[in-house]
Amino acid sequence: MDHSRTPLFDALRRHAEQNPVQFHIPGHKKGAGMDPEFRSFIGQNVLDIDLINIAPLDDLHQPVGVILEAQKLAADAFGADATFFSVQGTSSAIMAMILSVCGNGDKIIVPRNVHKSILSAIIFAGARPVFLSPVRDRNLGIDHGVTTRSVRRALERHPDAAAVLVINPTYFGVCANLKEIVDLVHEYDVPVLVDEAHGALIHFSDELPLSAMQAGADMAATSVHKLGGSMTQSSVLNVRAGRVNIQRVQTILSLLTTTSTSYPLLASLDTARRQLALHGRELAARTVALAQQARQAVNEIPGLYSFGEDLLGDEATFDYDPTKLTIHVRHLGITGYDAENWLREHHNIEVELSDMYNILCLVTPGDDASSIDLLLSALRQLSETHRHTGEVRELVVTIPEIPHLSLTPRDAFYGETEVVPFRESAGRIIAEFIYVYPPGIPILLPGEVISQENIDYIVDHLEVGLPVKGPEDRTVENVKVIVEETAIS
Repeated sequence: MDHSRTPLFDALRRHAEQNPVQFHIPGHKKGAGMDPEFRSFIGQNVLDIDLINIAPLDDLHQPVGVILEAQKLAADAFGADATFFSVQGTSSAIMAMILSVCGNGDKIIVPRNVHKSILSAIIFAGARPVFLSPVRDRNLGIDHGVTTRSVRRALERHPDAAAVLVINPTYFGVCANLKEIVDLVHEYDVPVLVDEAHGALIHFSDELPLSAMQAGADMAATSVHKLGGSMTQSSVLNVRAGRVNIQRVQTILSLLTTTSTSYPLLASLDTARRQLALHGRELAARTVALAQQARQAVNEIPGLYSFGEDLLGDEATFDYDPTKLTIHVRHLGITGYDAENWLREHHNIEVELSDMYNILCLVTPGDDASSIDLLLSALRQLSETHRHTGEVRELVVTIPEIPHLSLTPRDAFYGETEVVPFRESAGRIIAEFIYVYPPGIPILLPGEVISQENIDYIVDHLEVGLPVKGPEDRTVENVKVIVEETAIS
């Protein structure tokens, strides 16, 4: 295929050049009906292509023209049999992926450290999750992937599972042996779904881990906007034919997707695919080189540590993406949350996430030597400021056991509920999510029995200022639980 082509982007530009008189939405009509200050700031070009699914521009819900061409080019670039564009982020693509293969009562094998969109899809499907425990790194205080061994045990107990979902790579860039897991799951004739939100570049470089499509997975939701150069909220769903019905995937996506699809987002996917297909290898090589230089320099700063190949060697740490720069700050006597705030306040630097012990910095094709130098200079000052000033805490891994699932997530989410004080809720069945975002991994999900361990863990996070989210009560003082029936005397 000719990857220099951008059929959708070209069609939008041609349409804008013709300057038609518009009697359709959006009502701002090329910005004329918009607040002038915003119009001036955002720029005329993007407003000219902020259009709707009129005939010359095709329709994402049933593409037959330029969108179909753009998606076929994307499928070729990502090594898929079909690729679908998402203008509602990877969350929507993940939901479509799961709803395409799971129905009411179906089992789906998933790691516990999954994004909340996966559990949202499980609620919508009425599916029953079978959780795998990710491997916890007791030196860094983070979760890695799942092992082939744990997937095998899950399949032996649940050979009737409708799907197995894995994360590749994790938020921190670590990968299990995806090819081995895919081959194992396919022995049971079960489809493999991959949350590839943080792997947009990996398909285009031999220096990076295997992509889902390269490993033979059946579906993968990939955040092109995170690392691949498209606009925020634009992603793709890559599909391999065989165990998955491609037409069913299109139907489910259409059910979930707005009918007012954003053409600037779609065009950014079309052009990002072009850049990745034509220049992805060199972009990835330069990005990896920058990240490795940064990693080496970080490891020379007293009190800081960034893992690299030294982490590899176990089932859950088979490979890693070096462009994810995880920086362990515990030896400075501060939390990752402290480091994030300090970098913001003193150097105007924003990191991807922080947790109790780490910060995560993403190195992308948008970086160069100057941005890396700014980060390193700030980290050196962070070290100088905090070394020997605070007590270095021991790394304590207090992740509670995975709670007992008493009801299916859907039954709990839609069940009869009452509100109780969270600190007094031990033993009750929760009816909402509680998670730390980023990265959005649930600590409790609807249907699970709250333990005192869960309560203590969440309170610890709240007390150090980490972003605990999910409950309707944003203070997490109260929580919704299933109403308990009392005996009638």
